[in-house]
Amino acid sequence: MASALEDPNLEHNFKGHKDVVTSVDFNPNNKQLATTSIDKCLMIWNLKPQTRAYRFTGHKDAVMSVHFSPSGHLVASASRDKTVRLWTPNVKGTSTTFTAHSAVVRGVNFSCDGNFLVTASDDKSIKVWNTHQQRFLLSFKGHNNWVRSARFSPDGRLVVSCSDDRTVKIWDTVSRECINTFTDYRGFANFVDFNPSGTCIASAGTDNTVKLWDIRINKLLQHYQVHSASVNCLSFHPSGNYLITASSDCTLKIMDLLEGRLLYTLHGHQGPVLAVTFSRHGEYFASGGSDSQINPRGHIVDMQSSDPPVVDIGIDFLSKHKSKATESHSPSLVTNQVNSCLDPSHRVSSHAMDPASGDPGVTSTLEDHTGIPPTLASTLGHIVEQLDVLTQTVSILEQRLTMTEDKLQECLDNQQTVQQVTSS
Repeated sequence: MASALEDPNLEHNFKGHKDVVTSVDFNPNNKQLATTSIDKCLMIWNLKPQTRAYRFTGHKDAVMSVHFSPSGHLVASASRDKTVRLWTPNVKGTSTTFTAHSAVVRGVNFSCDGNFLVTASDDKSIKVWNTHQQRFLLSFKGHNNWVRSARFSPDGRLVVSCSDDRTVKIWDTVSRECINTFTDYRGFANFVDFNPSGTCIASAGTDNTVKLWDIRINKLLQHYQVHSASVNCLSFHPSGNYLITASSDCTLKIMDLLEGRLLYTLHGHQGPVLAVTFSRHGEYFASGGSDSQINPRGHIVDMQSSDPPVVDIGIDFLSKHKSKATESHSPSLVTNQVNSCLDPSHRVSSHAMDPASGDPGVTSTLEDHTGIPPTLASTLGHIVEQLDVLTQTVSILEQRLTMTEDKLQECLDNQQTVQQVTSS
C-alpha cells in the first residue's frame, strides 16, 4: 500500500467481553479479530457486518495475550492460569493446552514461519516452543523480575523481551544467549517489538515514553513523550513508517517515524487503553481497554447498527463430566501425555515437575478432558459439522444480501440522478 496513512475513522465498537480487554490481534486473512480479557475468555470477531462472534472458554484465569499464526489456522493465548492454549478459530473451538511456566504467562507470539512460539512470564523467563508438537525447546534466563513481553524478529533469529527489572534484552535463538541489553532508568517497558525490517525495536514505557533503538548500532534513535500516563502497548505499521501506541491516558497516538513527530491523537475509549495492533496489511488497526470495548478502526464507514450475536464455545457445558474424566485418567496415561510434549531432557513422571517450568507440562486436547462416551462424542461431532454447514450457509446468504443491498442502492442513486436531470 502507499506509504501515506489515511485519516483514521472509527468503524465499530465491539462489546462482548465482561471485563478489561488485554490483547487484540487480526487474522492475517483480514476477516477476523481475536481479543482476550480478564473475564477468562478469548473472543473471535468477524469483521463482516452483522456476522456472529464466538466466545471461547477454557482458561481458568485472566487471558493476557493473543496472537494469530501466520496461516490464520491457529490462535495462541496466554493466561494467568500459567498455561498457553492453541485454538482453532472456528465454530468447533477445539484447543490444546500445556503448562508453559510456573507463574502468570503475559505474552505469546508466533514466529513469522509459524513453526515456533515464544512466551513471556512472571517466572522471569522467556521460553521457545515447537508449535506443531507443542514441545518445549529452550529458555532464555537473565531477567530478574517479571517479563512483560517477548517477540520474534521478522527472520526468527532474534527475540526481544522487556521486564520489570527496567531492561530490554535481545536474545539469539541459535546461541541462546543475550546479545544486548538496553536499560531504562526511569521506568520499565510494558511492551516491546521489532519493526517490520528487524533493524529497530520500540518499547512502551511506564514513564509515559516510547523509545526506538537501532539494534545494528545499539543506539537510541527516537524518544517520544506524547502521552500523559503509562504507555501499555504499541504496534508498527507494516510499512515501518508509522507507530501506534495505547496509553492509560485513554488515548491512542500515531507517530510518523520518518519525520519523528506526532501525527494523530485518537479519543474514544472511556478508560486506559491496554492493547492496540495494526492489521497485517495496515489498512485497519484495533484497540481494547478497561472499558471492555474493542474499536477496530480504518477508512471504512460504520455499516453496523448493533452488536453482533455472540456464540459461546468451550468446555463449560461439559463441566459435569470433568470429575469422571479426572478419575478415569491413570498415572501411566498422564505420564505418556507429559512425555509426548516435552523435550527428552525435560521428561517427567506423573508426580514430578518440569524443572524448566516448575509445573507438570501436560499437553492434551479439549476432548481428552471431557470423558464423553464415544457415542455421544460422535453425535456432538455430527452436530458441530451441521453447525459448520449452517454457518457457511448463513455467510453465503449474508454475502448475497449485501450484494442485493448494494444493487438496490445503485438503482436508487441512478433514479435520483435521472430525476435531477429531468427537473433541470
